[in-house]
Amino acid sequence: MSSDRSVPTRQRLVTAAAELFRRQGYAATGIKSILTAADAPYGSLYHFFPGGKAALGRAVVEEGGAAYLALVGAYYRDDVDPVRATEAFFADGAELLESTAFADACPIATLAGEIADTHDDLRRASADAFRSWIDALAANLEHHGADRAAAAATAVELFCLVEGAFLLCRTSRSAEPLRSVGRRAVASVTDSLATGSRRRPRAAATERR
Repeated sequence: MSSDRSVPTRQRLVTAAAELFRRQGYAATGIKSILTAADAPYGSLYHFFPGGKAALGRAVVEEGGAAYLALVGAYYRDDVDPVRATEAFFADGAELLESTAFADACPIATLAGEIADTHDDLRRASADAFRSWIDALAANLEHHGADRAAAAATAVELFCLVEGAFLLCRTSRSAEPLRSVGRRAVASVTDSLATGSRRRPRAAATERR
């Protein structure tokens, strides 16, 4: 793993740690290997992350969570039909998996799964990241007319579909699971949007009474 010395040391540490955690796991990754991969001087990790490896792990989760939230926002925009956004999101995800030889497409899933029972601070940071993605999806669906409860439930379903499919795709070395659940995701989003249209006539009838 090479590192660009023009990139600030702190960022090199986060990037190197994220890649190593993804490839070999949190517990199996030592500080020395992170420093080597980041081409960073000894002691720099504790300079930028006084809490050591755990603090660096939190930075990895927060940065990865923010990056994926931005990706969700790039697809699910106010000016884009969420059904079309869902089709594109899952189709592009399948192509990404194939083009990267089925590398982990989620920036924090591997880390989150490993530390859920052993590092509560990292677990909570992961939960916050996941929640931000789900909330963004739910807000988009509600903006486009879905009932609030349906939007929230559908957002959780989409998250579970994509994360579960990523895992199955990586183990099977096939993008078909993601394409398959993508069709289910489109149906779920369509149903969610219909909840709003079903409620509006009832609301109008109530107002007339």
